[in-house]
Amino acid sequence: MKIQSLLRFLITAAVVVIAVLLGHALWKHYLHSPWTRDGRVRAEVVRVASDVSGLVTRVAVLDNQFVHKGDVLFGVDPARFRYAVDQAQANLDAAEASARAAGANINAALATAAARKADYDMRAKEASRRERLGDVIAEEVRSDAQSAANSAQATWQQAQAGGHQASAAREQAQAAVEQAQVALDQARLNLERTDVRAPVDGYVTNLDIRVGDYAATGSPRLALIDSHSYYIYGYFEETKLPQLRVGDPVDIRLMAGGVHLKGSITGIARGITDSDNPTGSDLLADVNPTFNWVRLAQRVPVRIAIDTSQLPADTLIAAGMTATIEVRPHTSSQTDADKQASAADR
Repeated sequence: MKIQSLLRFLITAAVVVIAVLLGHALWKHYLHSPWTRDGRVRAEVVRVASDVSGLVTRVAVLDNQFVHKGDVLFGVDPARFRYAVDQAQANLDAAEASARAAGANINAALATAAARKADYDMRAKEASRRERLGDVIAEEVRSDAQSAANSAQATWQQAQAGGHQASAAREQAQAAVEQAQVALDQARLNLERTDVRAPVDGYVTNLDIRVGDYAATGSPRLALIDSHSYYIYGYFEETKLPQLRVGDPVDIRLMAGGVHLKGSITGIARGITDSDNPTGSDLLADVNPTFNWVRLAQRVPVRIAIDTSQLPADTLIAAGMTATIEVRPHTSSQTDADKQASAADR
């Protein structure tokens, strides 16, 4: 009888000890193991807006439709932009004609300057020859010859100035041609931008545009979720951060159907907002005079990349979905092996 009582006591004590040890282990796992149920799927969102303003003449996509980079999303009425291209082309033609005329003018000015130079050389030689004859010819004749040479020199210098002016006019005309070319290129670009295209592969969402709407420049009319940019933010308690390292593998279980994914830590946030210590109006700390003795551990965002190579087929991932995240930290032996492998690669 005593043996049976002792056996029951030992069994009860063993069960209690096991329960206590198991409860303690589960409590430590809950408090310190690097896992969280507060994981959120995120993605890069492109807010698509028209680069030119005008009436919307077509919408080529539906809400939640998948599109490839370069596909047309919607179009703006291109009529006035075609007119702008035609006007810019006409301005360019006129500027090129002006440049050709300026080129012809400078050639004529150079020819005139050359003729005036030849006339001056002839007059100068004649005046010099008559000056050497001295008293053989009348002083009045020598004076007339010198005056004619001076007049020819002035005419030559005037022709030279006309050549410089023609050269400046040609440079100005060439600059006008370049400006007209830039205006034409801009008009063609505006015409091309009347078709608003997808900048990335992704899913159309929040489509807020219809045929007949007026699309204003820079005003977003739909969102495009980049299909290659999905990642997860896990909000870990600060007590678990010491066990996390960039590169640690991660097991992900989506709440939607319990889909299992693989990933790795790519970054840990270095700051969160301190709601108890905002900045006052004088840029001084506005310290809360009360203190809660029960303090909850802060949650810090940890960015996790999804391993798309192991993504199950037909898996639906949407930004905003929740997930449970469990990190498998590298052991010391693994860390040493990684360091040795990295050193060997170098």
